Amino acid sequence: MKKLCLLAFASCLAASPALAQKRALSVDDIYNVKDVRNPERSPDGKWVAFVVSRAIKDTDKNDSDVWMASWDGTQEIQLTSTPESESTPRWSPDNRYLAFVSSRQGAKGGQVWLLNRAGGEAVKITDVKGGVSDYAWSPDSKRLVLVVNVPDPRDPEDDDKTPADKKKTAPPIVVDRYHFKEDVSGYLRNERTHLYLFDVGAKKADILTPGTFNEESPVWSPDGTRIAFVSKRGTGDLDRSDNTDVYLIDAKIGAEPRQVTTSPAPDGNGRVTWSPDGRQIAYLTGEEVKYSAYNQNKLAVIAAAGGQPRLLAESLDRPIRQPMWSADGNSLTVVVADDRSQYPARIDISSGRLERLISGPRVIGSLSAAPSDGGLAVLASTDTEIPEVAALENGRLRKLSHQNDQWLSKILLGTTEEFTSTSKDGTEVHGLIVKPATYRQGEKYPTLLRIHGGPNGQDEHSFSFERELFAANGYVVVAVNYRGSNGRGSAYQKAIFADWGNKEVVDLLGAMDDVQKIGLADPDRLGIGGWSYGGILTDYAIAADGRFKAATSGAGSALQLSMYGVDEYITQYENEIGPPWKSQDLWIKISYPFFHADRIKTPTLFLGGDRDFNVPLVGGEQMYQALRSLNVDTQLVIYPSQFHGITVPSYKIDRLQRYLDWYAKYLKKPATTTTASGRPGL
Repeated sequence: MKKLCLLAFASCLAASPALAQKRALSVDDIYNVKDVRNPERSPDGKWVAFVVSRAIKDTDKNDSDVWMASWDGTQEIQLTSTPESESTPRWSPDNRYLAFVSSRQGAKGGQVWLLNRAGGEAVKITDVKGGVSDYAWSPDSKRLVLVVNVPDPRDPEDDDKTPADKKKTAPPIVVDRYHFKEDVSGYLRNERTHLYLFDVGAKKADILTPGTFNEESPVWSPDGTRIAFVSKRGTGDLDRSDNTDVYLIDAKIGAEPRQVTTSPAPDGNGRVTWSPDGRQIAYLTGEEVKYSAYNQNKLAVIAAAGGQPRLLAESLDRPIRQPMWSADGNSLTVVVADDRSQYPARIDISSGRLERLISGPRVIGSLSAAPSDGGLAVLASTDTEIPEVAALENGRLRKLSHQNDQWLSKILLGTTEEFTSTSKDGTEVHGLIVKPATYRQGEKYPTLLRIHGGPNGQDEHSFSFERELFAANGYVVVAVNYRGSNGRGSAYQKAIFADWGNKEVVDLLGAMDDVQKIGLADPDRLGIGGWSYGGILTDYAIAADGRFKAATSGAGSALQLSMYGVDEYITQYENEIGPPWKSQDLWIKISYPFFHADRIKTPTLFLGGDRDFNVPLVGGEQMYQALRSLNVDTQLVIYPSQFHGITVPSYKIDRLQRYLDWYAKYLKKPATTTTASGRPGL
């Protein structure tokens, strides 16, 4: 039978010489993928700096380096190559330096380094305790504003510890905050992020915003006299609110910040942007706080002196990101997330009219401009193209980086198609289907429903290693943008408010009904799975429907009642569900996968990181124990020292291989031939 399968596959390849020259994607290609991000165009417009990250097999670590590509597309140069990672490249406005953040050569917490464009080695210029998480150049290139991670003042100074002290048992962690847990950060106490002014020539840092609040996303005014930033301030327990605002402060030590925005919704999501004349600030404003999990940002402009903000493109019912003012001050360029794609658009300041800058099924983001012209450096991706740096000019893309071209040209990729389904309550649902490269019309395939997380996200026309890997192994992959996803409007996102696991499952099952009706999916070989909210919805789906023969639930939960006080979403719970002692029935309702675990017959693989504070491992442990008690085939895989996102390369490969093995165990069947009588035969 195995020989017959191989002969059939070989005949497909022989029919297409182009296919025969390529190979299937494998889990080990994790080591070939290069993650390109953070494009930054130089002030003279001639270069674009960017970051390239890759997994290193020998060290089982990830490494990031700074590269740059010429705007004419003729050169691509690696600028850093140390074992320690470098990130966050920023050009000095005078075009003399390229700065980046790194912990190379033992720098604590990440410090700012400078590369002189005239040549020479990078030089470390900052040495602040806690490290630098973000920074921005002043317009005259003489100063930086740093975002510094300030540790809890109650902690002993590292420099004061003797080697003997460092070996002693760690002291107890004393917690007294309402919101006291955060993935990666761990237990939260009195750590703060403050702004510092840094004199580049003197290499001296002075705190600009002392106190008990956190500040982030600083941006200099065009004349260099003021800095806009985002902060959550006020009275009472600020941990109980997600309402941020935009503030201004004079760029001098001892200055007091002034609040600019005052709405009850979170303002300043992402980085704000100054108008060229310094009189206005554009920023993103969100939904009211109770809808924080379903936020759809809108674009607003306010006078730097304060006053009433004005919404632009108010009728656009789509999320807006990354606002950036044009050099003439007449428009703002933004990124719009829209129904399986993401595109840049220009919004006229006076009329609010929106002009899409490029069309097509693709994902474009990370915009960066130069004062010299209207061209944009962007990250661009499609279903078959991994994100790379490109130049966007006059509605056309021109590729600048080619980090993944060579190896990807040898890979046999699946075919991605859009589809629309109708749920049983009449809701129109959109998604993507990925077919194997060797797909044959009329044949039914083992089919996987792979569910995205969030829920405030979407499956889109960007390269997905996971979807392509499953297609390479003979599966049809179905990706559904269920209610709660973005890209379809605010009402579509909010439809699942305080009603988790209901309408999403209706949409997911409705999509699978349609895929079965068109004869694409083999109804006896259906699988399901996802990570984070995708894992949560997997638990909901297999408790509601028995059609799936195999499931993988990563970083998920089912007994939602037990997540209260265990994960990092306390403010969402209070605003959306209510405290358990007041909303017990609702908490039990949304915990139905656990309380109806006896309905689950689907063999399920549970996975998670043991340090995950986003969706803690206990969520998977509880469901694993329930299915084990019910004698349903199950397994629990725990990745040591991993947070919500699995980052260790060998663990990434292990997870993908376990997916493949688990699905193959239940969904793959021996190949058969058909005799003249129509009966199956060997």
